[in-house]
Parts: sequence; structure tokens; C-alpha cells
Amino acid sequence: MRLLWSAAVIAAAASSASAFAPVSNGAALTRSGVAMSAVATADVKAKQDASIEKLKAKDASSAALSKDELNVVFEDEHIVVVSKPSGVLTVPGKDESNPSLNQAVFDRFGSESGRMDKMVVHRLGMDTSGLVIFARTNAALRELNSLFRTRKVTRKYEALVCGHVAQDSGSIDLPLMRDYEYPPYMRVSTDEHQRALIALNQEEVGKKILESPKESQTEYVVVSREDMDGNDVSRLTLTSISGRTHQLNVHCAAIGHPIVGDTVYGFEGEAAANGGLDESALPEDKASAELQQAIASASAGKPMCVHAKSISFRHPVTKEDLSFECSAPF
Repeated sequence: MRLLWSAAVIAAAASSASAFAPVSNGAALTRSGVAMSAVATADVKAKQDASIEKLKAKDASSAALSKDELNVVFEDEHIVVVSKPSGVLTVPGKDESNPSLNQAVFDRFGSESGRMDKMVVHRLGMDTSGLVIFARTNAALRELNSLFRTRKVTRKYEALVCGHVAQDSGSIDLPLMRDYEYPPYMRVSTDEHQRALIALNQEEVGKKILESPKESQTEYVVVSREDMDGNDVSRLTLTSISGRTHQLNVHCAAIGHPIVGDTVYGFEGEAAANGGLDESALPEDKASAELQQAIASASAGKPMCVHAKSISFRHPVTKEDLSFECSAPF
């Protein structure tokens, strides 16, 4: 049986992005309204600053990877496909001294532009392992960017999630937004949380947190229902249709089956629990808090169990249909 888990099911989607679009703190607000807005904005800004410092520290902990340690799956004069290990940044971020996969690929293959940033067309989170494509030429870069933008690249992930997922396959269709309560992380968008954005000052909190909700869709297939150290887990194939930031993590948490080893969106993580949804909105087969706690204890200190297993696309220059796969390390 196939399950459609959508905003309509939980009655929690933002029905109109424009209806609750953020507004600036202008003269239309009353004096008390301005005061309330200032407090809310200051609170969000403080949370943002604290989280950013933690994320900077995490980025700095990225494992060093030399050009000789790369797991190269495919290479030609135009592109390179490599398998990224967990614990390594795809790109260095704002601090260019952070070790990254991008640096190792550039050191080994170089690029037509002579710039490592001109090789990047997509990325995986630091804790996610799996396949990443890099461009070596300017023509490949332009075409790959177009393929990703028009969703002509198919990416499938393998993940272990907490609990036994009852339905053999399904689609999770829940819009995502930045979470002003737990910035800069993501959550399922709701009317209530969209309305709250009206009180925030864009100049203080930035544009990203005030963006309209993004339509997000994930398809899943249960590969197997397994036992991990005496705890129920499910092995899923996940297909990210929309490719939003942290989409797989939030969607899995929002159906009550967070990814094993996810210290951000999983049990007592840094982001909102259940992808931001109330416990009552979760399905009956959700993993209990006790089970999630047991799995979190068993997986402590181990890599998160999500892996970009396969990627299919048309070669940006030769136009040949390509498909690559690498096994998950868990």
C-alpha cells in the first residue's frame, strides 16, 4: 500500500504564501506593536547568532581529505563524480581554511576556470555520505546548473530511520520554511508560523528566515525492516523530488521516523521535534520516544545513517545518459 503524507492530511500547510508574507516594521504598526516586534526580533537574532557560532565550530571540525584519498566513481575531461565520506564538508563555506571535498577534487583535477568554487553544482550535508558531481569545464558547469535547476537529475538516498514504517511506499508532501524558533534550521511550514514572521525585522534577522514556504516532496520505499542492537529500524530508499535544505531529515522526522544518528532533527536534537509538528499530527506507526532514545544512545558518536546512493543525469557535454551507484556504509 502507498501512503500520501501531505499538508492536507495534517491540515498544517500554509494555504497561501502571499497571505502571510512578511512586512517591514513601518509606520502602520502601533507603538506597542513596535515594542513587541523589537523583542521578538531580538530573540530570534540572539538564537541565530548562537547557532551560527556552533555551526562554524562544526564546520571547522570537517575531516581533512587529500586528493589521493578521493573515491572517484567517474571522471572525464568535463566532470568528476566522487563518493563523499560522512564527516567531510562538500564546500568549505565562508571560512576557506575548512577542509572540504571541493578542495581535494580541485587539487587533483583542477578546473578550466582555475577556481574551485566554479566546480560546485550541488552539495551534501557534512554528515551525509554519498555521490557528488563536480564540473571541470565552464560548459559543464553551466549545463549541470541547468539540469539541477530544472530537476532533470535523479538522486536516490538510502537511510535508516527509527521504528518500522508500516506502509511499503509513500510520498511526503509537506512545505518547508526556516524555523524562527530554532534558527537557522528548517521545519514544516504552518499558517501559525507564517503569521509570526510579520513581527520580524528583515534587516535584523536576514532574508532567508522570512522567505515564503517552499513546496517539498519526498518519495520513499521500504527496502527492509530491521533490528539494530535490539531496536526496530527501517531501511528506506528516499527520492528527493524538490531538493530543499535538510528536506529528507525534516520529512522523516515529520512522519515520526527520524533518521538514525540525526542529532539535529532526531531525538532531543537542536531543531524542533517532529519536524515542527505536534505529536498528535504524527501517524500511528511513529517511533515512540522510548525507542528513539534507545536508538540515539546506541548510535551516539556514529555517523548519521543517510547516504546519497545513486545519481542519474544526462552528461552536460556528450549528452550521454549516465547513472552511478555506490553502496551505503551502514
